[in-house]
Parts: sequence; C-alpha cells; structure tokens
Amino acid sequence: MSESKDFLRVIVEEDLKSGKYEKVVTRFPPEPNGFPHIGHAKSICINFGIASDYKGLCNLRMDDTNPTTEETKYVEALKDAVQWLGFNWNDNVRYTSDYFPKLYNYAKELIKKGKAYIDSASEEEIRELRGTVTQAGSRSKYANRSIEENLELFEKMKNGEFKEGEHILRAKIDMSSANMQLRDPLLYRIRHSHHHRTGDEWCIYPMYDFAHCLSDYIEGITHSICTLEFENNRAIYDWVLDTLELEKPRPYQHEFARLGINYTVMSKRKLLELVNTHRVSGWDDPRMPTIAGYKRRGYTPESILNFCDQIGIAKANSMVDVSQLEFCIRDDLNTKVPRVLAVLDPIKVTIENYEGSEEINAPYYPYDVPKEGSRKVPFSKELYIERDDFSENPPKGFYRLTPEQPVRLRHGYIISCKEVIKDSNGNVTEIKAEYYPNSKSGSDTSGIKVKSAIQWVDAKSARKIEVRLYDRLYSSETPENVEDLNPHSLTIIKDALVEQAVILERPDERFQFERLGYFYTDPVDYTSENPVFNKIVGLKDSWAKKKTPEKKAEAKTTPKKEVIHGEAEAMSEVQQILFNKYTDELKLNAEVSNILARDEKLSSFYEEALQELNSPVSLANIVANEVAKELKESTDIKFTAIQIAQLIKMLDEETISNKIAKQVFEEMAKSGENPNKIVEDKGLVQISDPAVILPIIEDVIAKNPDNLEKFKSGNTKLSGFFVGQVLKATGGKANPKVVNQLVAKALNS
Repeated sequence: MSESKDFLRVIVEEDLKSGKYEKVVTRFPPEPNGFPHIGHAKSICINFGIASDYKGLCNLRMDDTNPTTEETKYVEALKDAVQWLGFNWNDNVRYTSDYFPKLYNYAKELIKKGKAYIDSASEEEIRELRGTVTQAGSRSKYANRSIEENLELFEKMKNGEFKEGEHILRAKIDMSSANMQLRDPLLYRIRHSHHHRTGDEWCIYPMYDFAHCLSDYIEGITHSICTLEFENNRAIYDWVLDTLELEKPRPYQHEFARLGINYTVMSKRKLLELVNTHRVSGWDDPRMPTIAGYKRRGYTPESILNFCDQIGIAKANSMVDVSQLEFCIRDDLNTKVPRVLAVLDPIKVTIENYEGSEEINAPYYPYDVPKEGSRKVPFSKELYIERDDFSENPPKGFYRLTPEQPVRLRHGYIISCKEVIKDSNGNVTEIKAEYYPNSKSGSDTSGIKVKSAIQWVDAKSARKIEVRLYDRLYSSETPENVEDLNPHSLTIIKDALVEQAVILERPDERFQFERLGYFYTDPVDYTSENPVFNKIVGLKDSWAKKKTPEKKAEAKTTPKKEVIHGEAEAMSEVQQILFNKYTDELKLNAEVSNILARDEKLSSFYEEALQELNSPVSLANIVANEVAKELKESTDIKFTAIQIAQLIKMLDEETISNKIAKQVFEEMAKSGENPNKIVEDKGLVQISDPAVILPIIEDVIAKNPDNLEKFKSGNTKLSGFFVGQVLKATGGKANPKVVNQLVAKALNS
C-alpha cells in the first residue's frame, strides 16, 4: 500500500480506528446488462484494493433488478473481468435477486410505517407533480390510501394481477425537498419479463435506490463506494436504512469521481448500440473500451492496474488522456516481450553477390531487459524489407536504403542498392542489392558508415500473417454518437510477413515487431495455419503529433521547414563527427546517437556524465529521454550530469531497479537532491536477497489459490501475475530478475 492515502482510505482508517467497524467489507455491484469497461476496472481496483489493504473482504454482487436488459453472458463477462485483473471475491458470487423475498418484506415494513404507498397515477401525471428545481412538487392523490389498501395492492402487484405501469410503489418522503431525488422516489415497478435467474417467479422488481442499500446491509457491507452521479441518491440510501430502523452496524455510501477518457465512450447504452448495429464485431472487439476488448487486443492486467493506480482516486470529475493508458501498456510490455522481425508492406530484395544460406543468432531482448533468449534467423539472397524503408528520391535526412545510401539489416549485414526493378506502372517491385561480407553485426570490420538499421525477413522461411492495425475507435476527443466514429479505426493487412520463429517456436503471445509496434496473437482467430496478430499499441504516441484546428491555423501563418516522414535535416560536420563517435566507438543505437549529436546541450551533458562514469549506453538512454524532456520544459534544470552518473551507477550495480530509478529521477528533477541521499532517505535500495523475497512470494501465492490452481492446470501466463503482485508488494524495490527466477521455482515446485 502506498504511503500517501486517498480520501477513501483515510475514511476507512478513521472508521476502523474509532471502532465503527471491526472489519472492512466492500463490494463491486455491477448491473449485468453489458460487458464491463475500463471505468469498471477503476471501481474494481478501488473496492477490491481497499478490502485487500485493510485485510477485509470484497463481495461481487450482480445488481440484477431489471430483467429486460440482463443476460447470463454479461454475468460471465463481469466475473471474467474481475478474475483477469487478478482479484478474488468473497465466497460465491452474490445477486440482488437472492434477496428479493427480504426486499419485498422490507417494502411491506415501509408501507406499515406509513412511509410508502401505491401510486396509480400515469407516468405523465407523476412527472408533472414532481415539480422543478425551483418549484416544489405535489403529492399524488393516491398517497392518501390506507395502509391496508396499500398492502393489498402491493400483494396483487406481486401476484401479477396488474399490467406494467398500472401501479408503482413509492416512498413517502418530502415533495418539497431541494434534493429532487427525495420527492417520493420510486421503489418498485411491475415487470412481466423472464428473469435470467428467478425465471417468472416475480412480477415486481425493486429499483436501484431501494435494493442497493438493503443489499449492502444484508451482506454486512461497511463502505458502499460508488461514483459521483449517485451523490444525491445517498439521501435515499440513508433514508431507507434509517426509516426501517435496522440494527447497527449499517453501511454508509461514499462517492468518488468516475473515470472519463478522451476519444472514448463509456456509456453502456452507446456501446450496446455499436454492437447491435455491427459497427464493431462484438463486445470484445479490440477497439472497444471494454475489459474484454482490451484483453483481446493484447493489453495485460498489469497495465490496466497500473493505469488505475496512476490516475488515482479523486472527488471531482476530470478527463484523462487516453495516451496515459497507452503509455501504461507500452511501459509494461517493454520489459516483457521478445523483439522480432516483421514486414507489413513487403518489397523484395535480391542480394546478387550472396550464395547459399546461413542462420544469424539474434537476441529476443535488448540489453536493458532482464530476460534471456535468442533465436536463429534464416538469411539468404532473397529477402523482403518494408516498402517505406527504400526511397529512390529520398528527402533530406532520409537514413534508410537509397540508390546511393547503404543500410544495415537488423542483426545482419550492410547492403547497398545496385538496381531498381519496376512494373509497367512505374511501381518498384524488386531491389537488386549487394552485401558486404565483413559487415556482419557484432563483427563488422567493413568501415562502412550507416545511419540506421531496418527490419527484414528471409523470403524462403518467412511466414505469411494477417495483421489487424487498430486505431482509436473515435476521431473526436469528446465523442457523442456514431457520427464521431473513426473510419480508419481498423486496417487489415492480409499478406504481412514475420520471421519463422514467431510461428514455429512461439516464444510468447505478445511481441514487439521491431520499429512497428507491439502485437498480440488474436485469441479467437489465430491458428498455426492462418496466424492473426492484433496491434496492441505503437512504439510512440502517433496521435500526439496530430495538429488541433488552432495549431493548424497557427502553422499557416508561421513558416516552417518541411519535415517528411519525421526525418531530420542533414547534420552539420560537427554533428556528424559526434554521431559517428556514438555509433562506432560507444556502440549506441542510431536513434539515440541522432538525438544526442543534434543537440549541443544534450551532447555536452552526456560527455560530462561520461567523464564521471564509463557506462555509455545507460547514460545515453537517460540523457536522450528523461534529461532531454526536462531540458525541453525548462532550461534551468536542478540536477547535474555528475548526479545522473551517480544514479546510473546505482542502476548498473543493481542497487536500485529501473522503476525506482524513475522515481529517484523525478525527485532529482524537483529538488536537485543527490540520488544517493534520496535512495538512502526513502529506503529505496533494491531487494535482491532471496531470503527476503521468498516469504513475500509465499504470501502472494497463499492469497491467490485460484490463480495458483489455474497455473498448475496449464495457464502458465499467470506467472506474470504472481511476479507483478510480488513487485507491487515490495513497492517496486525487488529485483525483477531475482523475482522472476524465484517465482518460477516456487510455482513449479
């Protein structure tokens, strides 16, 4: 549990401290009338998270009081979402319908107390009598019925003797209340519909405001946590429980701000419309903001949990940028998934001076990911590269293959273009190339300078795949209806190519297709014969570069140099010398070298840090990313190059983890404090001792017997869940490499 507490946890702690409750009991009470979405994920994290933090319980309860919209498939989707996110509910799933007999008797008690009555007015009459915000309402003439008559009518309603809408049961509260929710709210209505659990047993069904508070009471809920739109309903919640004079302890309602995300709709009614009108393939369409949609697209539970943790719990509604969610999945996958080679728009390359074939050993993970693994990539004279990686008439700053400019094949050789073959329409169909035998990656003695490396696949061994490129479902930042749908939210490529190991060896289900993005084997349509991959997210936020109308107008009046494909203009002589030094001597990748070489402040900062610590790659990464960001936002940064070197030294020596390093850097950026002092003061030293980590692993496994059983039954993907829970329990201090090894050993013992 984090040191800083949100307002809900402050309330819980005060209630426990005062003795108001002996044990915390929360609940997640969704209506089974649609698939749960990302907003429900936030509620799930809050309710189950608070229960876990304070060693309490959390119930999963289906609020199934409207038989006209509820189905069993929605119940199953809700259960699956909770379990997929890594939570377990208390005992069996509960249903409001389980309490229908008790709720009916509670309603009769209100009638007997003269606090509820049967209203036979029409819906229009009830609306007119309700009044307005500035004008008090008037009570229905039927409110004068005797207790005996009300009880008799209510019994007949229950027995199905009336038509729908003929009568309703209303609370008798205050028709002049400033809170219009208290103007004799509806408690029961007639519904002659088949219920997914109770069948045709009931003809009357309780309203949310009546059923919810009493279901909470029946289950012994202590903290009934809901979103802000129910704030005014809290008065009814309290009125029902107080009027019935129920024995204490009783539950209390607390509200938090619901989740709002731009470019996203989270109205179940609008999502259902998309499904019913076939604008999406179903509730689990990877473009949908449903948990099932994110799951099928390839999002991980950890990324969703991290997102919910980052946005926090607030009292006021606000809009979260969807790029924050996309960042969370990138951040999670970056340290998990293997890197492989794929080509989405292939163009053939024939290396005329190469004969035979060979296998190139290529690692699945970069140096800074604490995972091991490699594969053999076939190489022969016929290859395919990405069409965009060749330009016959390149713009300035184009660093990939051209008739005059060689390029490196990732993990392989440097090649140069010798001839361009075109069809009758002038389209390039093939590139005749030459390779340099002594330029192989890792043992290059050619002396040839190249500025980038591109992905490729071997023509003979590459596997054909279908790739589904997903973009945001809506093109409007604040979508309202189907007119705001993004017509380019799905692009299907039928003839993409991927290296054979992805299909034959199946090292994972999620991959980074180098330079293209993160991809997931579609869990529904994928087969070995017809592999289908969903694009989870790009490597960078492409939407961040799109101009708003205001920015477009500004651009018209502000002359700017033309930039094509995001490439930069040619380097100066000094910049080129630095670039060559960084790529050749220090072995930095071309992208990082390019960033450092072009920025005098960054390169000076980097050179100073290098004098303090000989860790060129690690220093380059933090300078080109985090330091560059700080310099962009403020020229007066508070930390020094020497301090950055000290931070990287702790990271290299595994004194701290990558996650802790980010926290320390953020503190350095705010205060300018020495990183060693920050780590010491906050107790952030990375935990690598198995004797310390093992008890935590045992505790996590003991608390998740269901997931352990699923793992033992063959769902090995759950190992990631256990690793994530251990890292979370240690506040990110545990050494991920050690945790991975110990968790694997514990789960398989």
